[in-house]
Amino acid sequence: MTLIYFILVLGITVFIHELGHFIFAKRAGIYVYEFSIGMGPKLFQIHSKKDETVYSIRLFPIGGYVQMAGESIEDDLNIPEDKRMQSKTWVQRFLTIVAGVMFNFLLAIVLFFIIGLVSGSPSQTAYINEVIADSPAQEAGLVENSKIVSLNGKKIYSMSHLALELEISYGKTFDFEILTDEDEIKKVSIVPTKQVENDVESYSYGFSYGSHVEKGFLAALKYAITNVFSLIHQMVLVIFYLITGKLSLNNLSGPVGIYNVVGEAAKYGILTMMNLIGLLCVNVGFINILPLPAFDGGRLLFLIIEKIKGKPVDAKIENTIHSIGMILLLILMVVITYNDILRLF
Repeated sequence: MTLIYFILVLGITVFIHELGHFIFAKRAGIYVYEFSIGMGPKLFQIHSKKDETVYSIRLFPIGGYVQMAGESIEDDLNIPEDKRMQSKTWVQRFLTIVAGVMFNFLLAIVLFFIIGLVSGSPSQTAYINEVIADSPAQEAGLVENSKIVSLNGKKIYSMSHLALELEISYGKTFDFEILTDEDEIKKVSIVPTKQVENDVESYSYGFSYGSHVEKGFLAALKYAITNVFSLIHQMVLVIFYLITGKLSLNNLSGPVGIYNVVGEAAKYGILTMMNLIGLLCVNVGFINILPLPAFDGGRLLFLIIEKIKGKPVDAKIENTIHSIGMILLLILMVVITYNDILRLF
């Protein structure tokens, strides 16, 4: 069942992304060779006589693509020039490229909105839920139900932001600024207790955190939108921390890691699965919009350069750069997958 859930979760995430590209390509009159969910050998395909597009499902559910005439310089000679991507207006090409990311974000908003309506909408503000007796947190004077304003000098904007900053600072002193029920700003420094069990080090702080839950249509709508933006903010920070060395590639997960998360999420029901799909949609959308070769953001970058220069970048040069980017991306995926496998043992 975990394998089935894994295929469904990734399939939905990939499908909605590629559907965005497909719809806007068709609207622009671009010839689409193939709409594929999955990569590798074909498992199933339908060749539409109406629009001449091949709709296929492939073996590995780790991606997908919409192959359009004009994306590369090969195999387009038999397609009328007015149906090639290069012949379309700058705006049409821009919308076709960015549509996949926007569809991912829109699906995430819809899913988070439904979750908010059904089970309540957690606020983005983080609060101290519980302080354990005789713990470092209690000794430092941490107060239950107080709002977390900052951690180690960094203002906290959301729950996901707090989770990331706690991970970055794990094992170190937590310097909190909290807002108490009396609307007073209080500074609290928590020095963790070090514990060693089976040669594994861990640190005890003695508190838990969470958010207040609101009900209603407007609260759900606010939660859906702000949650997407807070996740994007978190991912921007992750990129920054990877570059600065505060996080390593070991903190990232690939298909194997996602498979394990899907298995755990499935135990808690449909809403948890919907939340996971929403998280993956935001991740896929954010990664794809980065201005890197082989990503949608890389193609947008070349489109912006074309707008500035007043003429397109040489197709051979662009295709070569995207090919190199794809090779590097595959190498990165191998490294991340290797780390995922090591964590299983």
